[in-house]
Amino acid sequence: TPRVRSTHTPVRPVASSHIPPSKPLPQRALLLLLCSIVSPAPLPSREMASDGVITHRHVDVNGVRLHVAEAGPAGAPVVLLLHGFPQLWYTWRHQMPALAAAGYRAVAPDMRGYGDSDAPSGGPDQYTALHVVGDLVALIDSLGEKQVFVVAHDWGALIAWSLCLFRPDRVKALVALSVAFNPRNPAVKPVDGFRALYGDDYYVCRFQEPGAAEAEFRRLGTELVLRKFFAYRTPGPLFIPKSGWGSPDEEVPLPSWITEEDIKYYTTQFDKSGFTGGLNYYRALNKTWDLTSPWTEAKITVPTKFIVGDLDLTYNTAGAQDFINKGGFKKFVPLLDDVVIMKDVTHFINEEKPKEISAHIINFINKFN
Repeated sequence: TPRVRSTHTPVRPVASSHIPPSKPLPQRALLLLLCSIVSPAPLPSREMASDGVITHRHVDVNGVRLHVAEAGPAGAPVVLLLHGFPQLWYTWRHQMPALAAAGYRAVAPDMRGYGDSDAPSGGPDQYTALHVVGDLVALIDSLGEKQVFVVAHDWGALIAWSLCLFRPDRVKALVALSVAFNPRNPAVKPVDGFRALYGDDYYVCRFQEPGAAEAEFRRLGTELVLRKFFAYRTPGPLFIPKSGWGSPDEEVPLPSWITEEDIKYYTTQFDKSGFTGGLNYYRALNKTWDLTSPWTEAKITVPTKFIVGDLDLTYNTAGAQDFINKGGFKKFVPLLDDVVIMKDVTHFINEEKPKEISAHIINFINKFN
């Protein structure tokens, strides 16, 4: 039975005095690295890994070009970090130096459709879980790795569950944040289920119409939209009324865990890319359901740790707490090792509690290394 625990007390940070020695990169990989390191956008000056600057490059995978941020020694065990909506590789800015200092190589892509990665123009059908998992498998291949650790939040966690379902052979262990595994229900498509439960103004349902959410976000302005998402602390469903999600003149203070410098970086990136790529993940939910019927009742066979805040809207979705805490989660994830429920913490957990989350990650993956 997995340990289920609530915590107010920070986990003791993990220090590592030993970093495995680097091993030479293959000549082709070295050439690619030297030729492709780029700085895709101005970064806050404080974002330095403990052993140097977080490096940036582009990698061609699965028909798309992904922007990838990296930190840590070459040749060290890889930790693949997957962000959610509306975020970027930058959500892992605290975990990357911690992982590097502990002797791991942190690799954080902008997922397809986000930031400085390509956004396929073929519509939502190009954003199914199979497409995005294809990107990740090709990225793992490009790193020269057979298996990696995966740490994932929000939509990144949904994709990570699919990666573990489709290709468990490529994942050593998983740390999933905020979003638990959701087994496929053969009777109800996911968007239809949300609509029946919460109505058309539920944010997932509002995101379905191409262009509609984008128009509302333009009306409000990128920075205000991001502030509203990051400041959301209601332990319940998020609604975006068709009549409008507030006034463009609304003032939304930032939570303490995100700075003006941070919001400026996010705003700059989403001003450049728009929100359509990220919204297309929601629009592909039912298509993914159509394509994944062979995995109905399939289990996750990867060692897993799950962490969620007790104020997270996902933890307060109808039925979620019973599923997580009363055996359903363990039934579908039999190697579930630990469930941590953090008190007074909301959705963006790795940014809100960076030291604690970094320690949880390192303590868990150290078991397998």
